[in-house]
Parts: sequence; structure tokens; C-alpha cells
Amino acid sequence: MYKMRIKALREAMQSIGIDGVLIQGDANRNYLSGFTGDESYALITNESAVFITDSRYTEQAKNEVKDFDVVQYSGIFADFLADLVKKLGIKKLGFEENIVSYGLYSTYKSKIVSEWVPLKGAIEEIRIIKDESEIEHIRKAAAIADQAFDHMLKFIKVGMKEREIALELEYTLKKLGAKALSFPSIVASGERSCLPHGQPSDKIVDAGEFLTLDFGCIYEEYCSDMTRTLVLGNPSDKMIEIYNVVLEAQTKAAEFIKEGLICSQVDEIARKHITDKGYGSYFGHGLGHGVGREIHEEPRLSPKGNRVLKAGMIVTDEPGIYIPGFGGVRIEDLIVVRKDGCEILSKSPKNLICI
Repeated sequence: MYKMRIKALREAMQSIGIDGVLIQGDANRNYLSGFTGDESYALITNESAVFITDSRYTEQAKNEVKDFDVVQYSGIFADFLADLVKKLGIKKLGFEENIVSYGLYSTYKSKIVSEWVPLKGAIEEIRIIKDESEIEHIRKAAAIADQAFDHMLKFIKVGMKEREIALELEYTLKKLGAKALSFPSIVASGERSCLPHGQPSDKIVDAGEFLTLDFGCIYEEYCSDMTRTLVLGNPSDKMIEIYNVVLEAQTKAAEFIKEGLICSQVDEIARKHITDKGYGSYFGHGLGHGVGREIHEEPRLSPKGNRVLKAGMIVTDEPGIYIPGFGGVRIEDLIVVRKDGCEILSKSPKNLICI
């Protein structure tokens, strides 16, 4: 598996016109190597693959990384790297321009006599199509999230603080087998539910309010992401109307997703429905995003998304309506793009749940 990923990178290197790549972003490095730690480096050429780490991770790397020569450095990493780049004869060295800071880039440039070439997402392009082993990890992460949501339906009560709910959610995800949260959980109730990224506060959840839970976890280095909106007590007619509009938009988009569509076409399905119902101005973000080793990856389901969907991509489907001073609703599933349709990984119920 990792040999195939390295092979794909080497093919990308040829098209870019470089003879070496330095990789230090956790997601890219671990995707290519199988390492599960951090603060390490991979240097790949057309003939060699070197995994570079320090004494804290050397034994771990030797156990986990099988298709690289594992070497330990000490002292100043830039000096070690300069010697290795010279030894390997690298003339044009690709780097992750979204990971390497300007200060670090300046240090590298001052010590390494090579032309530095931005990769411009070359590794992320390889990562965008998930193989079945990756999909299975994400499926498991989604299942953990579903189990946690089921627990939260029994736990949440009127009078709790949003922070209390978020703490129980994190504890439950980890108890069920998650390595970590894939992002800080969003727990927002009442008028605060109109905040798409509302972080948990000391606000007390009260009867007659929306409560939005947007959360996910990491399993075997892969993320999940789901959102459900509940009602505490009895919903008003307007709350029911808004919820149903979002649910209908979300369902229409999921039924439309398949290989060969342009991302903006999928976004338009949900956006048009919400607009036709009179709430278009309250849906301000894109319909969804890719998910994998990182919680936000390509492709982007948005009005400007011009990428063509391919089988093996994993995306979210998460329309929302957010009305200031009233509240908001978002419903989100994690979806695998398939050739003739899609597979919905999120299994939690989407009917309006009142607790």
C-alpha cells in the first residue's frame, strides 16, 4: 500500500520536474510512510526514501515505517538535511508551501543549495481518492460518532451547560475507541445555534430551543464529521418548518451525488431548494468538504467548486439555515462517492428529535 503511494508521488514528481521531496506535514508524511507520530520528516527521491526523526521517535519509526530507511538526527535539523540533500544529489527539491513557514523556508534556503519548488498540493491530490482500507477506517470513525450521538440523546437534559454537553461528548467518543476529536466539538443552543461554528459556552440549554451538535473523531488516523440538530422540549411551527427545509435539501443532495458530477452542481441542488423555500440568504457556507486524514480536504462542494467527483472521494453533505436572533439548523452526513451513487456512512436518525 505505502509502496503504491510512494510510486504515485514519484510520478507526480516527474510531472512537476523535481528530483526530491521534503515532507513534514503530519497528514502527508504519515500517509506515505505509515508512521503515527509527529515532528518527523520524509525525504523522497526517485531512487530513495528516507524517514528522518530524533531519539524520541526512532524506535517507533523502526516498528511502523517499512518502506523507508529510518535515520536518526541530532543537533540542528537544517544542517542534517543540507548534508543529506547534497549526498543524494537533489537539484530541485519540492516542499509543502502550506506547511513550511517563511522563517523555516528562509533557514532552509540559507543552508541547502537546491532549487526549492512548491508542491502545490501534489500529495493531497493523491490522498483525495481513498482506497477501501481508508474508507473502512472512516466508516469506523463514523460508527463511533453514531454510537456517541445515541448516548448523548439519553444524556442531554434541559438545564445543562453547553460545555457540560461537549465534555460528555468528548469523553464518550474516546471511551468508544476514538484516538482524539477530529476538531473541537460545536455545541450551540438557542439563538447561538445560528452560529455555524459556535463553540460550547456556559449558556444553559433551555426548553423550546434548537441544540446543534457538530462533532467527529479520529480512528486509525482518519476523521469523521457529522451534525445533528435537536429540539429541547416542544418545537414551534417555524422551527419545524426550518428543520424540514434543511432535511429536504440535505436528502436531495445525497440522492444526487455520484461520480462524474461537478461539485458546484451538487451544491446547487441543496442551495436551490433552500432558496426556493425563502431561506437562501440564511445559507452562507458551501454544502460540504472532503474528509480524510484531515477534517477539511478537497473536494469542496460549493458554488465555486469546479472539481469533478470521482469514486472513492469522501465528502460531507451539510446544508444549514442560520437566522440571527432566532437560531439555526444544520444536518450533516459523511458520504463516500461511488460510481453510480453514494454510500452514506453516518447512520444516526435525521428526523426531528425532541428531548
